[in-house]
Amino acid sequence: MDPVDLQLGNKNLWSCLVRLLSKDPEWLNAKMKFFLPNTDVDSRNETLDPEQRVILQLNKLHVQGSATWQSFIHCVCMQLEVPLELEVLLLSTFGCDDGFTSQLGAEGKSLPESQLHQGLKRPHQSCGSSPCRKRCRKQQLELAKKYLQLLRTSAQQRYGSRIPGSGQPHTFHQVYVPPILRRATASLDTQEGAIMGDLKVEDGTDVSISDLFNTRVNKGPRVTVLLGKSGMGKTTLAHRLCQKWAEGHLDYFQALFLFEFRQLNLITRFLTPSQLLFDLYLSPELDPDAVFQYLEKNADQVLLIFDGLDEALQPTGPDGPGSVLTLFSRLCHGTLLPGCRVMATSRPGKLPACLPAEAAMVYMLGFDGPRVEEYVNHFFSAQPSREGALAELQTNGRLRSLCAVPALCQVACLCLHHLLPDHAPGQSVALLPTMTQLYMQMVLALSPRGHLPTTSLLDLGELALRGLETGKVIFYAKDIAPPLIAFGATHSLLTSFCVRTGPGHQQTGYAFTHVSLQEFLAALYLMASPKVDKDTLTQHVTLHSRWVQRTKARLNLSDHLPTFLAGLASCTCRPFLSHLAQGNEDCIDTKQAAVVQVLKKLATRKLTGPKVVELCHCVNETQEPELASLTAQNLPYQLPFHNFPLTCTDLATLTNILEHREAPIHLDFDGCPLEPHCPEALVGCGQIENLSFKSRKCGDAFAEALSRSLPTMGRLQMLGLAGSKITARGISHLVKALPLCPQLEEVSFRDNQLSDQVVLNIVEVLPHLPRLRKLDLSGNSVCVSTLLCMARVAVTCPTVRMLQARKADLIFLLSPPTETTAELQRAPDLQESDGQRKGAQSRSLTLRLQKCQLQVHDAETLIALLQEGPHLEEVDLSGNQLEDEGCRLMAEAASQLHIARKLDLSDNGLSLAGVPCVLRAVSACWTLAELRISLQHKTVVFMFAQEPQEQEGPQERAAFLDSLTLQMHSELPLSSRRIRLTHCGLQAKHLEQLCKALGGSCHLGHLHLDFSGNALGDEGATRLAQLLPGLGALQSLNLSENGLSLDAVLGLARCFSTLQWLFHLDISFESQHILLRGDKTGRDIWATGSSPDFPAGAEFLGFHRRCIPRSLRLSECPLEPPSLTHLCATLKECPGPLELQLSCEFLSDQSLKTLLDCLPRLPQLSLLQLSQTGLSPKSPFLLANTLSLCPRVKKVDLRSLHHATLHFRSNEEQEGVCCGRFTGCSLSQEHVESLCRLLSKCKDLSQVDLSANLLGDSGLRCLLECLPQVPISGLLDLSHNSFSQESALYLVETLPSCPRVREATVNLGSEQSFRIHFSKEDQARKTLRLSECSFQPEHVSRLATGLSQSQQLTELTLTQCCLDQEQLAILLSLVGRPAGLFILSVSKTQQQLCVQLEFPRREENPEAVALRLAHCDLGTHHSLLVGQLMETCARLQQLSFSQVNLCEDNDASSLLLQNLLLSLSELKTFRLTSSCVNTEGLAHLASGLGHCHHLEELDLSNNQFDEEGTKVLMRALEGKWMLKRLDLSHLLLNSSALTLLTHGLSHMTRLQSLRLNRNSIGDVGCCHLSEALRAATSLEELDLSHNQIGDAGVQHLATILPGLPELRKIDLSVNSISPAGGMQLAESLVLCRHLQELMLGCNALGDPTALGLARELPQHLRVLHLPFSHLGPGGALSLTQALDGSPHLEEISLAENNLAGGVLRFCKELPLLRQIDLVSCKIDNQTIKLLTSSFTRCPALEVILLSWNLLGDEAAAELAQVLPQMGRLKRVEYEGPGEERGGLKGDLPPGNTKRPPAWRRIRSQLLGPGSWLKDWPRGLASKSSASGITPFPATQPSA
Repeated sequence: MDPVDLQLGNKNLWSCLVRLLSKDPEWLNAKMKFFLPNTDVDSRNETLDPEQRVILQLNKLHVQGSATWQSFIHCVCMQLEVPLELEVLLLSTFGCDDGFTSQLGAEGKSLPESQLHQGLKRPHQSCGSSPCRKRCRKQQLELAKKYLQLLRTSAQQRYGSRIPGSGQPHTFHQVYVPPILRRATASLDTQEGAIMGDLKVEDGTDVSISDLFNTRVNKGPRVTVLLGKSGMGKTTLAHRLCQKWAEGHLDYFQALFLFEFRQLNLITRFLTPSQLLFDLYLSPELDPDAVFQYLEKNADQVLLIFDGLDEALQPTGPDGPGSVLTLFSRLCHGTLLPGCRVMATSRPGKLPACLPAEAAMVYMLGFDGPRVEEYVNHFFSAQPSREGALAELQTNGRLRSLCAVPALCQVACLCLHHLLPDHAPGQSVALLPTMTQLYMQMVLALSPRGHLPTTSLLDLGELALRGLETGKVIFYAKDIAPPLIAFGATHSLLTSFCVRTGPGHQQTGYAFTHVSLQEFLAALYLMASPKVDKDTLTQHVTLHSRWVQRTKARLNLSDHLPTFLAGLASCTCRPFLSHLAQGNEDCIDTKQAAVVQVLKKLATRKLTGPKVVELCHCVNETQEPELASLTAQNLPYQLPFHNFPLTCTDLATLTNILEHREAPIHLDFDGCPLEPHCPEALVGCGQIENLSFKSRKCGDAFAEALSRSLPTMGRLQMLGLAGSKITARGISHLVKALPLCPQLEEVSFRDNQLSDQVVLNIVEVLPHLPRLRKLDLSGNSVCVSTLLCMARVAVTCPTVRMLQARKADLIFLLSPPTETTAELQRAPDLQESDGQRKGAQSRSLTLRLQKCQLQVHDAETLIALLQEGPHLEEVDLSGNQLEDEGCRLMAEAASQLHIARKLDLSDNGLSLAGVPCVLRAVSACWTLAELRISLQHKTVVFMFAQEPQEQEGPQERAAFLDSLTLQMHSELPLSSRRIRLTHCGLQAKHLEQLCKALGGSCHLGHLHLDFSGNALGDEGATRLAQLLPGLGALQSLNLSENGLSLDAVLGLARCFSTLQWLFHLDISFESQHILLRGDKTGRDIWATGSSPDFPAGAEFLGFHRRCIPRSLRLSECPLEPPSLTHLCATLKECPGPLELQLSCEFLSDQSLKTLLDCLPRLPQLSLLQLSQTGLSPKSPFLLANTLSLCPRVKKVDLRSLHHATLHFRSNEEQEGVCCGRFTGCSLSQEHVESLCRLLSKCKDLSQVDLSANLLGDSGLRCLLECLPQVPISGLLDLSHNSFSQESALYLVETLPSCPRVREATVNLGSEQSFRIHFSKEDQARKTLRLSECSFQPEHVSRLATGLSQSQQLTELTLTQCCLDQEQLAILLSLVGRPAGLFILSVSKTQQQLCVQLEFPRREENPEAVALRLAHCDLGTHHSLLVGQLMETCARLQQLSFSQVNLCEDNDASSLLLQNLLLSLSELKTFRLTSSCVNTEGLAHLASGLGHCHHLEELDLSNNQFDEEGTKVLMRALEGKWMLKRLDLSHLLLNSSALTLLTHGLSHMTRLQSLRLNRNSIGDVGCCHLSEALRAATSLEELDLSHNQIGDAGVQHLATILPGLPELRKIDLSVNSISPAGGMQLAESLVLCRHLQELMLGCNALGDPTALGLARELPQHLRVLHLPFSHLGPGGALSLTQALDGSPHLEEISLAENNLAGGVLRFCKELPLLRQIDLVSCKIDNQTIKLLTSSFTRCPALEVILLSWNLLGDEAAAELAQVLPQMGRLKRVEYEGPGEERGGLKGDLPPGNTKRPPAWRRIRSQLLGPGSWLKDWPRGLASKSSASGITPFPATQPSA
């Protein structure tokens, strides 16, 4: 027997206990954890039956001792439903457990409720504790019944017959109308306590009060959260539930408790459930424990209501509200009072984390129209008052929208009750326009006899503000003065109530009637109180986002405070505020202005959706039209509202603001809870262009309200209603409303789960929406029959251009006709069949029915349907179930359906047996361009030819197709057709049947066949070679990846002789790539759109196919001698010419020799190429020997022993020169003699290239010794052979022994070049160039000796050869008496020295005539060199200095230059440019120039001299009367220097050119300069650009220009000449008869100057530049007429002028015009037509600049017609903004991947057959590059 059974002494008692505990194993497990916390519940006993597991657990408890066992038995009797007999037996056996209970009570006092185990009960201590004993059930029931009756009686006494609100009601009759309640769905984040995702409000049947709690079933959420904005009546509804329960309506609940969090926040200690119910609500008269036990047992019939859950988030004490929230959390999760119902009210936003995720959400949406009317009817008992109030609401739409909030509705009725007796009907519009004024009138109405004590009201406002700032809504007597309490009670502004914080602890609390009233009074205080300054006031004008941040502790209590402040800023409120401020109107005006200013700043900011709504409320309250207009204009074009609740009042306010907006706006409501009647607020909003709603809970009521608003939105173009639950009833309203919106362009009903009939009803509206472009019905369940019905609509509706259906996608795309608005409005009434037939013929339809489960019978229906419809652009039936028969039917119907582009039948179950049927079916389709079938990839696609008529429109294309089908076969143009049967598992046995099926397609044109990826094998390749002749002239055949062997691959070469169309055979053996191709020029131009490629000079008709070489490319193949022999034998019968290209990993010498031995037996061979093939070091000699053994070889090219190419002469060509290139072949000295011996056998070598080898100095010596034996007549290239200075010196020494050498160039630096040029005959003159040779001193003597022995050397250039002064002096001494040398150049850039001497020929002056020095500093270390130069160049006539430094070595360098100048008595030209010279140096320079009396040209430009130095130079100009050219550009000429200059110019009577640009001359300087130029009668060129010359200076200049008869060029660009100066200049220039170049750009000349110039332009004018001259159309036209037919004009520039409408148009030819610059001239598509016609009259035109104009597709088309006719055109620039609108840049419309029509016209006309313009496509394609330049060939080819 069990030991426990022995102790009990009763076996039945043990069995009863085990059976009892087996019914509740969870309770037993919890007690095991409590009594044995350190003992794990044995999870290994899970496999035992329940009774055995209970016995084991009882044994563990029993062994712990009698105390533990007795405590456990006591818990069993207290907490489980134990039968009375068993309970008595257990307690009598083990006695009372007082010791355990007392111990528990002592320990429990120090533990909070959260730390006590839920299985133990703490005795109630505050309501009178009693010993823990078992009560009699009957007594417990009687106590509970008395308490429940007491609870109901207390509620009846509290509420009585009135309808309570939050506190005491007003003195007026109170009514209650239930607001709209809708269930909402939200994802509640229990970790963060925030509603995640979109809060969606159901649109359907309203939730009644009785439906808030589903008491019929025990399942479902037991926690309900009632969400509503402030004023929606949440507290009123909570009290309404209490009253209904007191009246016996909620009979399911035995007990109902109502708590307010604003009172619970005052509790800082931890509460037990009994303390919450009895201490804070109603205490039972006797035995609270017994009552609480009863409530626990019947918790499912207990309702706990917590009002203001959002207020619980605000801490009110140092300990915070943790105790209350902990208790609330356990009640919600069922750990306390499990099974009880909990309801909480809260404003929407962040909710505490204690709420369970499954809590039910109910949203309060306020009043709709009927509810407002019902409330008014109940509020006004008298009939006249009721009718008057309803009339006011009907006329005042703003007041009616405010009444959607129940609290405001009550206030409005109160105000109307106050106003109606004393005002005429309709006055509410003026008195109650805003919410602020509504509250203002309410305060006045609540004042007895209209008397309003200002001080008390402001004090109450101060209290309200202090409460808002501290988060306090309950006040006590200590917070409010008694008079203020009396004032608030008298005016019904304050309510009082009892605040209970514990047993016996209660006091009176005060609160404002509503939170919004507290905010209004706080706003009054801020605006009217003198204690508040402007800065403090503006800090409260903020916008609160309705998105609650996770870091935010709670919602702000002052939600409406900014709105009330904005409302009080209205001018209407000024008298009321002035009264409160006791007449201080200045203060009121300042504060009102400050509020408005803050709102203006907010209106210009970028705000989120919630803040936009708040801003609209504030702006609307101000009643400021200017502010409303500013706000409306600053709203973004795309205005989204995402994931926050919106009311009808919000939308009405937004609509009011949008009335002040001119531009259209797009409104997007995504995830926003909207009331069903919200769309009514958008009535008449004409600014909305796009309107979209996305909400899963929008239903029929919402759709009905929306249908009433849509016809009133005159600019609405896009309507979207997605993700809703609209049924047929709601859609019917929208379908009736859509025809009333003819301006709609896009409608979307995505993801609405619409039925088939509903979808069809929507589609029927298409003919009634003339401007509709898109209808989106995706995401709705549609069956196949419905889909076919919609296809019929797409066929019959004349505006539908695309129907796309793919799984859930269902989209109509339409192309509305371009008609007037009046015609569009009449379009729905036009239903004649003739009109429909005409519309069907003028359009093309795209039909995409993908993955729609279509079957064979559906295909038949669809074919019959499409045959009656318009021409089809594309038909896509992929992903259906058509199988073989359906695919065959569609293929047969393809020719009748007139499909223009594509038919897609992929993934339709086509089998291999059905492929021939499809091929036979399409054999009669004339327009088929390509057929792709891949059974492995489930691809079946038909592509059709795009005929040229496509660009002329669908109607012309349809006519073309119709005529094409009527033509006879012989009359059809040849087309190109591609049939791809890839990865279909084809074998040899299938080929015959396939070829029969293909026979019908071959006669239609050139056929491209692709059999790649199949299993033909060798047998299939052999069989196919036999069948190919029967297929006619194919264009290509692809046999890749068919498992062919090497013999079969090589056997395909026989096809060259059996197939006349075969020209190219490409084979890659390892990758199994095999392609047979025909002649590319045989393609049909109409089918492919490409032009044939002809060689230069070839005529189209005379170009025969035999001129095109055949080619065989064999790669990745082992090339052994037998295979090569077999290949060459096969190719022997091949017609020529033939190109053979081989590639393998390595080719042995034996294989190469075999191949080269076969060359004489292949007379048709024109090219042999071995690419990417490894060759041995012996291969160069084998290839070199070929030059002599095979006379047909004309070129051998071997590179890096991996690439070898042999070029052959044709049989008709005579033997001629040949060349050999052996680069990178590792040739060294030991190979030179053998190679030269082989090359010597050739008759004539034009070129030998041995670069990039390993010859070295010894190899070069050996090669130069063998050169006389080699018959080379061209170039010998030895670059990159590791040569040193020895090689260069040996070359110099060898030159005399090489008579045929005419030029040698050596560079031993980084370039490493070594080239020797030969001629066929001996040369008397030789040229030697040595660069970077780095000669050492010991090399100079050998170099000098070699040069002295070379009698034929006529030109020597030494560059960077590291020669010092002494060595250069030796060379110069040699130059002094050259035998034949007449040019010597020495360049030492490392030492900044460049010397070039030019000597005359023997018949000329024997002395040097020119010396150029550049990049030198002429320091003392160069004195020896300069001295030698002075000795050598005694009669120097030209001396040039560029970038020299005359600032160092004190005065040594300048003195040296001075001495040089003094020795040059015959110097005529002196140039010093871009150099550095100090003042002392300039003095020496001037002194030297003073002795140059024969000086004719002086150039001192681009130097930076100081003022003193400039004056010194100007003095040197005295006496230079022979000077002809003077350039002083970029010199700063001050007044003194300019005076010296003009004095010198006055004596230069022979002056021909004067350049003074960028000299800062100005008007004064120009006047003096003009006087000085009177004597320069020979002047031909005058450059005064960039000199800030104005009208005054130009006036003086104009007076002297007629006295310069030889003037040919004048440049006055970039000055300050106005139209007045320009007219004077124009009158003067007319008298310059020989003027050729006129440059006046970048001056504000205007049209008057252009008109003056146009009167009589110079006859010989070649260049006219007038860019950025402020010319208009009139001036441009006058110049055009004047320039028309000018025989000498070469350039004209009118860039950056406004030539719109006045663009150049020439009627006569301009034979020499080369360039036109019209950049940024506002030329558009219309004016370009006149301009392009002028281009044809300019045969020499090379450059056209049209960038940054307004050119589009029409301009591109015009240019495309003209440009091909211009043979010398080199460049066109067209970059600019015009291309961004679709011009030459070719931007495409959305979704279009093809080039625009202008592109196609340009390409077709510029790239036609034989076109020379080859760079045009690349230039046009790269037009968006930085340059924007289209390159053209420099000259037109002969072809």
